[in-house]
Amino acid sequence: MTSLEGRTAIITGSGRGLGRAHALLFSRLGARVVVNDTGGGLDGDGSVRNAAQDVVDEIQAAGGDAVAHFGSVSDWESARDLVDLAVSTFGGLDILVNNAGILRDRMLVNMSEAEWDSVIDVHLKGHFSPLHHAAVYWRSESKAGRTVDASVVNTSSGSGLRGNPGQINYASAKSGIAMMTLVAARELSRYGVRVNAIAPVARTRLTENTPGLGDRIEQQEGFDKWAPENVSPLVAWLASPECQLSGEVFGVVGGSITRQQCWTEQETFESDHRWSIDELKTALGHLPAGPSEFVFSA
Repeated sequence: MTSLEGRTAIITGSGRGLGRAHALLFSRLGARVVVNDTGGGLDGDGSVRNAAQDVVDEIQAAGGDAVAHFGSVSDWESARDLVDLAVSTFGGLDILVNNAGILRDRMLVNMSEAEWDSVIDVHLKGHFSPLHHAAVYWRSESKAGRTVDASVVNTSSGSGLRGNPGQINYASAKSGIAMMTLVAARELSRYGVRVNAIAPVARTRLTENTPGLGDRIEQQEGFDKWAPENVSPLVAWLASPECQLSGEVFGVVGGSITRQQCWTEQETFESDHRWSIDELKTALGHLPAGPSEFVFSA
């Protein structure tokens, strides 16, 4: 059985939903868990400490080791404190699962600057900040001659890979997270760090409020395809020292896992001279007009 025994994991946004499911599974597999959650609402507003602390209490009641962190992952110093808490409490850091997120959906023409900024801040900067500080720690360990065998699992989204109308802020951030994963995997491999991402679909506060999705993910009899616990085994495997994958993005819903590769070349148009506008009109004229429709494929 895959084990995370003796490994220390930070899981952001783990007071509810997917993050909570990850934290509980990681603990059952032997990991020491730093449960990060501000306890904010769906849109990020507000803060209640019981979200993170309740998960810590649940882990400890089952005999596991956990500690709560209540700060925002998009705050630079708070993210540094998060990494420092893991190291000072448990003696090191082996796993970072970036999961925290919010929604402020709006069509492009109606979206405010604050709605754009807040979602980009929590998702994109909220992935980068903990990743940066964790990477600094792992680099220092590697340069000191200590063996590093660390794993990062980021959280992208189907909306970020294919684009969901009404979520231009969220989709932009999630697309950026997928590319952040590929770049970080290439940069951090020299220090013994693997970086992968998931694009999950499950029943959480965020997806229940996603346009066109909320009604489709109600709890089912028998195998509940939308249960967040379905996603966590993949996260645990990617975090395991047995896994050597890096730079991968996996879609996951229910019992289905898909390997994702976005922005691959579909067609090439060659010329041995500078294109004229009329030549481009001829060469590209067969392409379909208008944007492709968004199709939810889970």
